[in-house]
Amino acid sequence: MECFLNRTLKADVLEARCSFLFLQALKNMGEILKAADVGYENVVKTTVLLADMNDFAQVNEVYKKYFQKRFPARAAYQVAHLPKSGRVEIEAIAIVAEIVDQ
Repeated sequence: MECFLNRTLKADVLEARCSFLFLQALKNMGEILKAADVGYENVVKTTVLLADMNDFAQVNEVYKKYFQKRFPARAAYQVAHLPKSGRVEIEAIAIVAEIVDQ
């Protein structure tokens, strides 16, 4: 079984940093994963959409704090516009089952 996640955050304050928004997106993702009785280690694929690719380094620093054991496959893109004028969006696919390393 797969669990599809999609979180978009809007920057209400212009000074808000992308890393803070991404941190909140990952915290929100964690709550969704917890509701499915899995964790970040069950995420096998992520797609990160950025309003500005120059934010990638900040996003990557936050990303490394949440994905430490198994690194999911990842794609990152700059997009012309995110819903609600968001700065960052992350989509993830998680396996809702025990993952066994072989």
